[in-house]
Amino acid sequence: MRFMMLMIPLGYETAPPDVQLDPERMTAMMKYNEALKDAGVLITLDGLHPPSMGARVSFASGKPVVTDGPFTEAKEVLGGYWMIDVASREAAIAWASQCPASANEIIEIRQVHEMSDYSEEFQQAAGGFEDLPGRARLR
Repeated sequence: MRFMMLMIPLGYETAPPDVQLDPERMTAMMKYNEALKDAGVLITLDGLHPPSMGARVSFASGKPVVTDGPFTEAKEVLGGYWMIDVASREAAIAWASQCPASANEIIEIRQVHEMSDYSEEFQQAAGGFEDLPGRARLR
């Protein structure tokens, strides 16, 4: 089962484009990342630049409208993510619980839909997308 663990650092929604990360925290996080990798559960991971460097494309009017960051209405934003492959939701929670997160960080865990979760008709319509490079399995 694949799960995405989403890092939500509270306050990141107002971080400037040149925000500097604490080297001690990065070292601790890299040790955690190494443990995920060594256990064979890590598929991929990335940190994300702050919203001040991002853009949103909305479609409320039926046409795309681009809004540059930061986004004043944002309360929680993603700071990064891990994609892991584990046996259960409980295993994903156990891995998230081991993260050296600070008091102002939250990890949201979301299971990824597998192609087998969908009807045969949908699987046929989505044919060819199951073998994308980012879908590689470690186990």
